[in-house]
Amino acid sequence: MKRKHNLVLVPLLGAAMALTACGSDDGDTGSDAGDSGSGDAAGKIGVILPDTESSVRWESADRPALEAAFEEAGVDYEIQNAEGDAEKMTTIADSMIGSGVTVLAIVNLDSESGAAIQEKAASQGVATIDYDRLTLGGTAEYYVSFDNTVVGELQGQGLADCLGDEDANIVYLNGSPTDNNATLFAEGAHSVLDEMSNYTVVGEQAVPDWDNEQAATIFQQLYTAADGDVDGVLAANDGLGGAAISILEGAGQDGEVPVTGQDATVEGLQNVLAGTQCMTVYKSATQEAQALADVAIALANGEEAEVTGTTVDSSDNSEVDSILLEPQAITKDNVGDVIEDGGQKAEDVCVGEFADLCAEAGIS
Repeated sequence: MKRKHNLVLVPLLGAAMALTACGSDDGDTGSDAGDSGSGDAAGKIGVILPDTESSVRWESADRPALEAAFEEAGVDYEIQNAEGDAEKMTTIADSMIGSGVTVLAIVNLDSESGAAIQEKAASQGVATIDYDRLTLGGTAEYYVSFDNTVVGELQGQGLADCLGDEDANIVYLNGSPTDNNATLFAEGAHSVLDEMSNYTVVGEQAVPDWDNEQAATIFQQLYTAADGDVDGVLAANDGLGGAAISILEGAGQDGEVPVTGQDATVEGLQNVLAGTQCMTVYKSATQEAQALADVAIALANGEEAEVTGTTVDSSDNSEVDSILLEPQAITKDNVGDVIEDGGQKAEDVCVGEFADLCAEAGIS
């Protein structure tokens, strides 16, 4: 069963034309309210990012990439961050809908609150897009993300490559249980590692809200329960990986136990270069932001977007039109790929003790 688009294009076009005539006077500005831009494209687009704690990517990578894409397209936009608060996200969404956005993209904090926001938006004739995370039971017209099952597969294969053929005990440090992406990451990783009989899972737990401090506590508990007999850590992102590394460092095992990650953050890349992290997964914020901008602008103009396929919403088995991009595994051998692509800057990664490591990796 394929989700039906909820909006009639004529009213959307009418709203877009009215907003074009009004310009961007209703857009908020400033660091607290969010950023806004103006241009000559129809409609106004709102984007709500999830937080600043689960990953630095949202503000350091996604926001500037989205701003650049919308500015280049000449579209009115507003970007705000919910700071990890579902109630705040709902308030921001209500404000954006009231200010006249015709398209609203969200990175949900949980599917229940995300679906409620989308239902409210649909009742007001506002099209919605799931950005990065699918809202289970939601009504988004489109889903824009990377192939998150493949992300997990890359992590699983990356850990296997670092562990080799010997028998090994693995701990899984999974992402937030309210994030459908975290489920897909774990499924992808298990699909690879469960086929390898020489690996034994000695601990696995999800980390609420992707909280790095909780991740350190959880990993310490799992590590202790396994009597320290841990040979590899499947950590769902760089923040969780860093938390595990901090515990391993305290036990004198940093660099001895391979740890995975995701997002190719500055810290993650530095850990990869230092050998305390086995690998990370790079997902170009510029590429994802451009894909979102393309979809949002198509909707604002009353058009259908080009998709790569559909994604199944496991809550009701409906299919959501999707644009799924391909992630890239990053090891010490190709950290430079992230720098060259603009995912991070050499001057941010190659500082202090990491300068020599960058030089050895051919990064300048």
